Amino acid sequence: MTKTDAQLTADILLDIEAIHIRPDEPFTFTSGRKSPVYVDCRKIIGFPRARAKLMAMATDLMAREAGPEAFDAVAGGETAGIPYAAFLSDLMALPMLYVRKKPKGFGRNARIEGDLREGQRVLLVEDLATDGGSKISFVDGLREAGAECAHCFVIFHYGIFPEGIAKLKQHGVTLHALATWADVLEAAARRGVPDAHLAEVRRFLDAPDDWTPKGE
Repeated sequence: MTKTDAQLTADILLDIEAIHIRPDEPFTFTSGRKSPVYVDCRKIIGFPRARAKLMAMATDLMAREAGPEAFDAVAGGETAGIPYAAFLSDLMALPMLYVRKKPKGFGRNARIEGDLREGQRVLLVEDLATDGGSKISFVDGLREAGAECAHCFVIFHYGIFPEGIAKLKQHGVTLHALATWADVLEAAARRGVPDAHLAEVRRFLDAPDDWTPKGE
C-alpha cells in the first residue's frame, strides 16, 4: 500500500528521532509544563535524504493547496524556519527572505532580511505550529513591510489547538502542514510503541495544560 505524504512524514520524523515519546521520563518546557513527548524538527537539517523528501512533499503540497504560481517569495521565521525557507525557495525557484521576531535594534533596524518588494505574495515557513501565535507575529511583520501573506507552511502541526487555527483564519492566513499528531500516533502504533505510552500521549493532547505524569 502506498503511503500518503502525511504517513511518510510521520515515519521520517520517527526514523530520525525528531519526535520523542517518553511518558516515563517526561520533558519539561521553559513554561514549566511537563510533556510525555518532544518534537525537534531542527534535527531534519542533519539528514539530507530525509530533508530532501520532506521538502519535495512540501513543494507539491503548496502547489496543490495554494497553486503553482501563488507566491513571489518565501520567508523563514527566525530562527527555526530559516533553513526550510532556504530549501523551499530553491525548489520553488523563488527569492528567499527571513523575518526577525523583532527589529534588530541597530543599523537599518530591519525586521525583514532580503529583498522584499511592495506587494509581493510571500509564503511564511516555520518548522512546526502549536497554537499559531508566533505565526501571526511573523505575518504582521511581513505585512507591515509591504508584503501580502496569506499562507504559512509547517512540517508538523500539533493539531490540538483549534482556537489557534481560528485566529489564523481570522487574520487571513491558511496553515498548511505535512503531518499532525494523528499521523504520528498512527505511525507509532504501527511500529509497536506500547499502547500505554500512546494512551499517555493522547491524554496529554486532550488536555496539555493539565497533564501530569502518572503517580504525581
